[in-house]
Parts: sequence; C-alpha cells; structure tokens
Amino acid sequence: MNRPPFLSAIVAMAHNGVIGDKGGLPWRLPADLRHFRETTMGHAVVMGRRTWESIGRPLAGRRNLVLTRDPAFCPPQGCEAVRSVDELFVRLDDEGEAFVIGGAQIYRLLLPWTKRLYITRIDHEFEGDAYFPDVDWSRWRLVSQRPGVTDERNPYRYEFLVYERAETDGDGPSPDAGGRTSGSPGRSAGST
Repeated sequence: MNRPPFLSAIVAMAHNGVIGDKGGLPWRLPADLRHFRETTMGHAVVMGRRTWESIGRPLAGRRNLVLTRDPAFCPPQGCEAVRSVDELFVRLDDEGEAFVIGGAQIYRLLLPWTKRLYITRIDHEFEGDAYFPDVDWSRWRLVSQRPGVTDERNPYRYEFLVYERAETDGDGPSPDAGGRTSGSPGRSAGST
C-alpha cells in the first residue's frame, strides 16, 4: 500500500453520535456550514457515493474525490471516482491535508489513517440513521476547543473541537476503531 496522505476528518456530530438522517443532516446550523467551508476550502475532500448524492454537485474550490465500489458510477466534471483506499492514497500523494467528509462508512473505513479530527459537537440528541464510528479517545488529544455562538439561526449549543492522533508513527491502521471512552465528543461508552 502507498504511504497515506495527511488525512483529516471533518464532521458535525450530535451528543448521541448522530451525523445524519435519511441522507441529510437532522439539524440546521449555518455556523457549522461556514466552518466546514472555511476549513476545507482549497483542499481535497473525500466522500462516499451517498454523501456525493446528498450534496448533488462538486464543492467549489476543492478537489472532490468520491470513494465508491460502484463500477457504474461515472463522476460529473469536477469530481473524481476512486475505487479503493490504495488508489485514493495514490491520487492524494501530492496533496497537503485532505478532508474526509463522510458518510459513516467512509469515516469508518479511513479512520485508521486519519491524523486529525475536526468535530462540531452539537449539545443535543437527534434521531438519525448514521453515526460517527466508535473511537478510542485515549489515542487522541484535544488541541483546540472553541464554543459556537447560539442565536436564532444557530439554535443549538455547539462547539468546534480539533483532535490530533496521539501516536506519532501513524502511517498505517491502528487498533483504535472500537470502544468509545467516557467524555468523548459523541455517544458515551456502551451506547449504540
């Protein structure tokens, strides 16, 4: 396998770990969308086919890569189809930081190579059908925490968190895909 690029994941996550419902977001939080745009602008973004379909167009100012097993998927102009993790790493070889933007399966697949997590943690529980994968938070360190401003357009309490992987070797998968610990940004230990 090729050397992995600098992968970061960016996600908005409810208190109970929900990241989506029926192909969309179960909340409206314009400040998070602005944060997403400002953070990812000028970088490559990696998404699954379902996330691509929910967005419906290439994200302007970013290199759009859709990771899919569907051989019939033909990307529109401004978007690249990628069929495997190895191919993704080849395509991102000369990129700086690249952002994994969802969905749940893609976060789970790429989490072992992810070096940084940008999390908008929403202090509310939502119904949903997509969850951020389990993370062993003892392997991550919080490097930035900034509260969001609640107002009539952003009605939920939220904060912007940045975590970096605690290990320094980080070139391959690490056994951190299971088991949330107490105090994690999403669901508590033992919840599903």
